[in-house]
Amino acid sequence: MYAKNNKISNLSWPRVKFGDMVRQSKEKANPETSGLARYIAGDHMDTDDLRLRRWGDIGSGYLGPAFHMRFKPGQVLYGSRRTYLRKVAVADFDGICANTTFVLESKEPDVLLPQFLPFLMQTNAFNEFSVKNSKGSVNPYINFSDLARFEFALPPKAEQLRIVELLRQFELQAESYNDAFLALKKLKASLAQAEFVESNVRALPLNQLCSKSGIQIGPFGAQLHSYDYVVDGVPVVMPADMTNGKVVLDRIARVSEQKISELQQHTLRQGDILLPRRGDLDRRAWVSEVEEGWLCGTGSIRIRVADGVNPRGVFYALSMPATVSWLKANAVGTTMPNLNTKIVASIPIKLPRPERLNDVVKALDDFDSAEHELTTRRQTAAALRSQLLNSLWGE
Repeated sequence: MYAKNNKISNLSWPRVKFGDMVRQSKEKANPETSGLARYIAGDHMDTDDLRLRRWGDIGSGYLGPAFHMRFKPGQVLYGSRRTYLRKVAVADFDGICANTTFVLESKEPDVLLPQFLPFLMQTNAFNEFSVKNSKGSVNPYINFSDLARFEFALPPKAEQLRIVELLRQFELQAESYNDAFLALKKLKASLAQAEFVESNVRALPLNQLCSKSGIQIGPFGAQLHSYDYVVDGVPVVMPADMTNGKVVLDRIARVSEQKISELQQHTLRQGDILLPRRGDLDRRAWVSEVEEGWLCGTGSIRIRVADGVNPRGVFYALSMPATVSWLKANAVGTTMPNLNTKIVASIPIKLPRPERLNDVVKALDDFDSAEHELTTRRQTAAALRSQLLNSLWGE
């Protein structure tokens, strides 16, 4: 039962094998003659998300010979390749998938409820078993005969219903946060597009908004060698460290204080803006007070606006899809697009009129804060759902 400590007791539940409770549907369909409209490929399924949010339209392009397995609403789709990606989804329409996507259903719906099955397959216990019993190293896969050996404690029907209801409440909560997040994102993009792209103000080249030496490429290899990096030290911001407009520390490199003193012209100040010098030209990062004194890394470009210019306004202008498109069109190089100071200095920037700029920036900043709050709540709901799900097996 679901106890006060949020643990579900399963001591009295019978242990069963997955293969005794679940069958793999082998119904086939020809994409050209079946009359079906949609297909599901592996990249249409998202990690730890039971909903199918994307699909392909049959007839819109070539489908390989592997796409001949039919699925129906209510059946569970499971990606049998690289199962560590935890791709489990419930079909809510008729369609076709490849034979590497298992189409599964309960053998005895009154014993193992169809709506309980996908949650069972999202547990850590199921995933760990699947990963452990996969074959191959480059593109590991699992056979259904191997999955069939997975053992689990099967709750009574009434308990399954209650567990499903609890888990669905968490899902609905997370989905409401996600819907609100997407709505906010759309409003933010609409406001930014109107103010930084579609307005009738005159565009200025970026260098007219920057301080002297405000556009600075990060140190070259002759200034910063591989042996200069240390375990503990001052972070160095590379393009890979720029995510969603912020600097992330997941894999950030570091150098010593001594090296920083040698590269003072490349150190960062609050209000600086970072762009990649090559590669993914849509990355951006705002330098907050946290990153003050860090180093602009090799492969990055630091932008520092002049006194009296609103740096957040310039940051939002540089983050617009239209700016990214301009950079890609004007970058040099064929294999990998590259930027230099001349190209960056020429980026056309539209800022709202002075009497409106501060209000626009505040509105966009408020949108950012609300998005962050919704993301945190969505993650919390997902974590609570995962905790409940895995408490079924005492984790």
